Amino acid sequence: MNRKIVGAVRLLAGLGLLVTIVIQIADRVANNAFDPWEYFSYFTIETSLMNIVVFLVGGILALRFSRDTPLFTTVRMATLTYALVTAGVYNLLLRNVPYVGFQGLSWPNEIIHVWVPLLIVLDWLLSPGRPALSWRALRVVMIYPVAWLAYSLVRGAVSNGIYPYPFLNPATAGWGSVVGYIVALSIVLLGLGALAIRYSRRRSAAIPA
Repeated sequence: MNRKIVGAVRLLAGLGLLVTIVIQIADRVANNAFDPWEYFSYFTIETSLMNIVVFLVGGILALRFSRDTPLFTTVRMATLTYALVTAGVYNLLLRNVPYVGFQGLSWPNEIIHVWVPLLIVLDWLLSPGRPALSWRALRVVMIYPVAWLAYSLVRGAVSNGIYPYPFLNPATAGWGSVVGYIVALSIVLLGLGALAIRYSRRRSAAIPA
């Protein structure tokens, strides 16, 4: 796939995701239902903001250079794992859970939880110019999730039980269940990161110098 095409697609994806987030916020503001502390505490929203930056930076790199940098590729690998977990948790655990509060537009959720993760996966699998990653890059994967989890648990403890997701609320799910989810998701994140690194190393080795 041509790097110029990849760059254009990444820029369009980043701008499209940015517009989607802005429309979602505007819809909440228009209906007097926008709480910045709540909205920007969601793993999905925070990682979507990361995805916007990765798409835009990746688009510029693809348009200007023949290969991405190892640092950018490491960050991209980490955000890939977050996007896959976001899609998995939403579609397997949260899609059919009744949400108490403002419902808002439905299509931004589909873009954020389904189409953007799919595009990120395709970008990782098909786009040229990605360097092989060292296995040391796997350490980066857990930096943000651990920080977000600590923030979410502290916030829930000091705000009368306000947690971004029901499976993190020990009052309703129980600490055993909460710990189980945390361990399971951590294993999934590291496993996805390992698969992504493995793919980068095999694909780079298969491309003639």
